Amino acid sequence: MTQVSSVTTGGRPAHPGRSTPPPSVEAAFGPEAADLLAARIKAVADPTRLRLLATLLHMPDGVACVHDLAEALETAQPTVSHHLKTLSDAGFLDCAKRGPRSWYSVRPERTDVVRDLVG
Repeated sequence: MTQVSSVTTGGRPAHPGRSTPPPSVEAAFGPEAADLLAARIKAVADPTRLRLLATLLHMPDGVACVHDLAEALETAQPTVSHHLKTLSDAGFLDCAKRGPRSWYSVRPERTDVVRDLVG
């Protein structure tokens, strides 16, 4: 007679023969959450965007305009504007219009994530 191990995980048997069915993939991570996370990953999966995030984190007041960022990265302003829009749409940046310029900053609730990404 073979003895079955009684190893458990979190109080549940570690075997697939447990009495309750496992949660569905959708219940654990629905399509909307997956789409949002994928968009955020795509937004930061670009070297220029990572450099923009790092630059914003290290600005003295955490805020910069397109002109300042383009100058700091030695990149054309239209290119910087495109990348800032992508990061803003993905929820990483806030934008405030002051006079003729738009000023960008990392959203406070995303600061820790951005800091983990760019150090």
